[in-house]
Amino acid sequence: MASANAYKLRCSIPGHEMDVRGLASAVFPDGAFVSVSRDRTGRVWVPNSSPDNGFTEMHSLSGHSNFVSCPLFTLTGHKSTVCTLSSGKFGTLLSGSWDTTAKVWLNEKCMMTLQGHTAAVWAVVILPEQGLMLSGSADKTIKLWKAGRCEKTYEGHEDCVRGLAVISNTEFFSCSNDTSIRRWLVTGECVQVYYSHTNYIYSLAVFPNSQDFISTGEDRTLRIWRQGECTQTIRLPAQSVWCCCVLPNGDIAIGASDGIIRVFTPVEDRMASPEDLQAFEDELSKTTIDPKTGDLGDIKIEDLPGREHLNEPGNRDGQTRLIKDGQKVEAYQWSVSDDRWMKIGDVVGGSNQQTSKSVVYEGKEYDYVFTIDVNEGGPSMKLPYNLSEDPWLTAHNFLQKNDLSPMFLDQVANFIIENTKGHVVGPAPPAGGDPFTGGARYIPGASDDRPGFGGDPFTGSGRYIPGSGPTPSAPAGVADPFTGGGAYSSAAFRQTATNIYFPKTDGVTFEQANSSQIMAKIKELNGDAPQEHRLTEELLESLERLLVSVSEPNSSKSPPTIQEINLLWKAAHWPEEIVFPVLDIMRLAVRHPQVNESLCGESEGVQLCNHLLSLMRPEGRPANQMLALRTLCNCFGGRHGRALLMAQRETVLSRAADLTGVCNKNIHIALATLVLNYAGCLHSQPDLEAKAQCLSVASRALETVQDKEAVFRLLVALGTTVASDQTAQDLARSLGVNSQISKYSAVSDPSKVAECCKLVLKELQ
Repeated sequence: MASANAYKLRCSIPGHEMDVRGLASAVFPDGAFVSVSRDRTGRVWVPNSSPDNGFTEMHSLSGHSNFVSCPLFTLTGHKSTVCTLSSGKFGTLLSGSWDTTAKVWLNEKCMMTLQGHTAAVWAVVILPEQGLMLSGSADKTIKLWKAGRCEKTYEGHEDCVRGLAVISNTEFFSCSNDTSIRRWLVTGECVQVYYSHTNYIYSLAVFPNSQDFISTGEDRTLRIWRQGECTQTIRLPAQSVWCCCVLPNGDIAIGASDGIIRVFTPVEDRMASPEDLQAFEDELSKTTIDPKTGDLGDIKIEDLPGREHLNEPGNRDGQTRLIKDGQKVEAYQWSVSDDRWMKIGDVVGGSNQQTSKSVVYEGKEYDYVFTIDVNEGGPSMKLPYNLSEDPWLTAHNFLQKNDLSPMFLDQVANFIIENTKGHVVGPAPPAGGDPFTGGARYIPGASDDRPGFGGDPFTGSGRYIPGSGPTPSAPAGVADPFTGGGAYSSAAFRQTATNIYFPKTDGVTFEQANSSQIMAKIKELNGDAPQEHRLTEELLESLERLLVSVSEPNSSKSPPTIQEINLLWKAAHWPEEIVFPVLDIMRLAVRHPQVNESLCGESEGVQLCNHLLSLMRPEGRPANQMLALRTLCNCFGGRHGRALLMAQRETVLSRAADLTGVCNKNIHIALATLVLNYAGCLHSQPDLEAKAQCLSVASRALETVQDKEAVFRLLVALGTTVASDQTAQDLARSLGVNSQISKYSAVSDPSKVAECCKLVLKELQ
């Protein structure tokens, strides 16, 4: 029985000279779409008013120096071929590359790099809400990213992941070389697996109802899925059906290896004429099918039925049936809409047929074994090739096996094509298949399991506990929101200004200290220190003089001597279990102009930074982590410290972000302050990549931080980053910052959290 909504050909568009590798529906003009091709062009197509319901080329975009896999943007930053793109809100782009990374772009500038896959990233997509992004890779995994961090890895596919498609805010599809399509919840569960394709699946597209979808692949088919079932299979006269998209009116556009775009429609008024439909069927019937592709299984002509087998109806749409006609084998497909068997091609080169000119190489028979000389005078390499194989895939595998640059891909593939002319099984596509389909070659890396973090590391009789002093809280409307000091009256301020919180461009430092307790603890621990680290009484006195002189860095007391500063640096290398009081002196000392210049200068600064970062390892001691963070914050108090930390920004913030999972409010406050100080230094600078990292780290920290003072400082950091910077605001929106922080607008104590939150949200409107 014919299906009322079966798709049939609307038109064929022979607009490209080589494979059509990408399609996307266009917002304007109405009904238009964009295609990109291996012929190095992108083209915009608009529906015309002619009787054939076809499309007219409105614009051609050329200028690429290599084949185009994705549309219309010039992005410089990846180390290898960019093979996939996805667009999101506010102009955000996500790209995937052979270099195993994905990158987030805004205004054609890279905002962040997503690292974690162990093989090429072939599929990316931006989810509609919450700043979530997905990437699929040849390492067989899919990763979920938020604010630049991998939040989840989805495992289940048995081969390379080739395509992704968004269903809703909470669900998505994936397709793979393993011939399966999977439906996932963002939370990690695979809720359904779909099977129907018989070869690699390259692309997916979802209908507007967010339930039904289409898929295309290496088995020469477009498949239409309704309510979880494959309800229609459309065969194409091309081996590789690379891409597909659903147009706004429900029609489907597909691109294939023969360079032709074909549009299919379920609406009778838009269907091609009977003559064109018959011509399409005739073209399909004349194609040849190579059983080595795996689509038809093992074929023995003597066991096949004759033409009378076609008198029996098929069981489902797309069912394939082989019959023999003399010494020929023909393939037919059942069409539910037409209630008949349609010829889809002649089968050649069955499994029981052997070429008399085969060459044996490494125990296997090939039609050709070429000798390739890559380096003059170097060893030659063997390139085996069968006529039934794809020259681009063979070239890709050859380069990979011999560790050669992908830049040689076109050269090797064209060598194969040129040297096998006139010896091709079936009609050869203009420039042939997929250079990416080498399956099951990649081993994903192991996950990075972090150890947990324990309780208070301090024992013994000393009363000194670093960071245990009260965090200054601001009486509402009276005190400075960071120091608690009477710097201004917020009640009076509100009458003349609407934002007292950001941008905050002066550094926030940690000033409080009890010098006598610090020295008492150092003397106590010095007695238990290893002999090589133990300080003499004279050196302890020198260290104490340094502490006194830096406790009030702007006082008239004698400045620290170079010998005292060197002593501090030496003591900072005490064993990690006893070094914390020395770090507390370091934290105070770097505020002093001379110490800041001496320890943060060009030659010594990197050593200081590396030492502090080593103490901030996630598995390290919480006291050391907190004091190292506070020391970094206080470095911003001097010109040399600011210059050092700005130069080391990427490394410092990356290590600091790893401490968001440590359950310690003092660490969280110090971390938030570090992000805030970076945001303040970057406020007047056009460094979007640096601002993107600040946004990413702040967003990541807000997922775990509970302490209200830490939350407040992170909100000020966000506000300072986006204030008066439209591009930074767009990036924050694309990362889902609005929805992430909105809950803080209801915090009543302290009131500064809600006040600051509302001001940040206002900036992001």
